[in-house]
Amino acid sequence: MFVRSILALSLSCILTGTAFAAPTTAEQTLTPHKVTSTAVEDPIDPLAIESSAASAVNTTSASEAQISQQELKDLDQAANTLQNLEKTEDKTADTAAAPSTTTETKTANTTTADTSTTKSTNASKASWTLDGLNNAQWYENIGKGQFPVYARAHVMLNNSHASPGAIDGSSGMNTLKAISSFQQMNGLKPTGELTQETWDALVAKQGGKAAFIEYTITDADLKGPYAASIPRDYALQSKMKGLYYTRTTEMLGEKFHMDEDFLKKLNPKATFKKAGEKIIVTNIRNELPENIHLIVAHKGAKQLYLFNAQNQMVGSFPATIGSSDTPSPTGTYKITGVAPNPWYSYSPSNFVQGNNRKPLSLPPGPNGPVGNIWIGLSKKSFGIHGTPNPSAISKTASHGCIRLTNWDANDLGKKVKSGVTVKFLE
Repeated sequence: MFVRSILALSLSCILTGTAFAAPTTAEQTLTPHKVTSTAVEDPIDPLAIESSAASAVNTTSASEAQISQQELKDLDQAANTLQNLEKTEDKTADTAAAPSTTTETKTANTTTADTSTTKSTNASKASWTLDGLNNAQWYENIGKGQFPVYARAHVMLNNSHASPGAIDGSSGMNTLKAISSFQQMNGLKPTGELTQETWDALVAKQGGKAAFIEYTITDADLKGPYAASIPRDYALQSKMKGLYYTRTTEMLGEKFHMDEDFLKKLNPKATFKKAGEKIIVTNIRNELPENIHLIVAHKGAKQLYLFNAQNQMVGSFPATIGSSDTPSPTGTYKITGVAPNPWYSYSPSNFVQGNNRKPLSLPPGPNGPVGNIWIGLSKKSFGIHGTPNPSAISKTASHGCIRLTNWDANDLGKKVKSGVTVKFLE
């Protein structure tokens, strides 16, 4: 169970005497600090101890400093918050259906003292238009589901480095985790609730910048390159020129950090096949703060936390971290390098995919097994990387690595340096 007491105990036991070194998105060019290899191997058995990895960590101990009390406090707060949030998440909330225009108009003209009707009236003040999204305002008892107020909040959270994952305007665990991280980073009580105080802080951080904008589809958007499809079989993937996007909406969704279905929902009349066609998209950032000092991969929270050299939490991402069959490693490791658009080396000695009994080399691309970036760790074959399925982040399992959306992984890859510490926590 992801509980505060266990986290505190884990930190005190695991980190006592353990030291820490001071130390994009798919559409942006990366300038990696160090690239050790352009090929990426599948995760190995995480229970097997790599002598080279252990040596890499041990040789740096002389210059390391123990984890600070502030980092301990921040992680303890996060654990306590997320434990409570896990109890409140509505697993049955309808995150696909948006209020219709007819319903909104009818509800907006209804006046009653009934609480449920009042909540519906408040919800109707915003619509799924460009103006409606940008003018959506906080109100009491928002409820769970898909609403314009959550859509605007998602963009503001993203721009404040508290990533909600794929932006879809819905409530859910990734939204709650992003809110609690934002609250921690901005001196608010980390409840995970979208309160008036939290909303005002988000709006202030946004600084008058529109959350959604109108975007004109270009010839370059349509040109690609695109693949007709991505076969599941690695043997077939290895014969492809690149594991490209398969459609414009998939590419645009990742470009603007959006769930693909949500992009289509906001633009029901768009064909996404014509240059000059105008669509509604998010107005998002693609950079992180400088001086990332410590990365904490929390398995229980399914979250990646970033700290700077001043021991302040400066960012968070929802993450998929291992599975019961292939758990992530435990302990402390170092970033060894960043490889954008890596080739992926499949080996059946690690796990067998389909009927593939021989090693394979898969070409680069956003739909590759590790997305379009690899951030290597000092434990061989383990790293932080992207994914071909951004909307499934923190909701599925991985082969032991830390899996982020492609844009969050690229965002991190632009700022992380070799030697930055990565700590795995249960």
